Amino acid sequence: MVIEINKDIDRYQESVALGLSAKQLVFSVASVVVGGGLVLLLYRYIGLTGAAYVAIPCVAPIALGGFYSYNGMDFYEYMRRKFYFMFGNKSLTYVSTEGEPAIKEFEMEFAFVEKTKGIKVKCKNIGKKKELLQADNKGSKEDFDAMKKKTKKMAIALIGVIIAAIAGIAAYKYMH
Repeated sequence: MVIEINKDIDRYQESVALGLSAKQLVFSVASVVVGGGLVLLLYRYIGLTGAAYVAIPCVAPIALGGFYSYNGMDFYEYMRRKFYFMFGNKSLTYVSTEGEPAIKEFEMEFAFVEKTKGIKVKCKNIGKKKELLQADNKGSKEDFDAMKKKTKKMAIALIGVIIAAIAGIAAYKYMH
């Protein structure tokens, strides 16, 4: 007796209907119902083409929920993490573990060595390097926060453009 088993058992999926898994079938039916409903509701007001353009952005996330998978995450989990990292994540900056006490200790050792040689040397360069490092850390955090604000503004502007486009299509169809 010979029983065939897939070599890649992790990627095996059981087919419920039409070669789709149960999850894919449910999300497919949901996307068709939502898309069809939107087109039927909006067809009288903005025509078939306009209704299809409005329905596509509404149906795409539903369909992706059933079919899209990245590193074992479904579409909704992936997008939730992506938005968290875009907007909810704190900026990380490097802070040296060799802080001010270590620098002062080095300065004292350097001053002691120079004093024993009989040469007066001031350690101004070490303090300047420390100030430059702190300024770089603050600058990177400020750059990150500025980019974060810019991304939020762009997302809000994109939503506004989509709403304006829908309103424009509706107004155009209403006038003609």
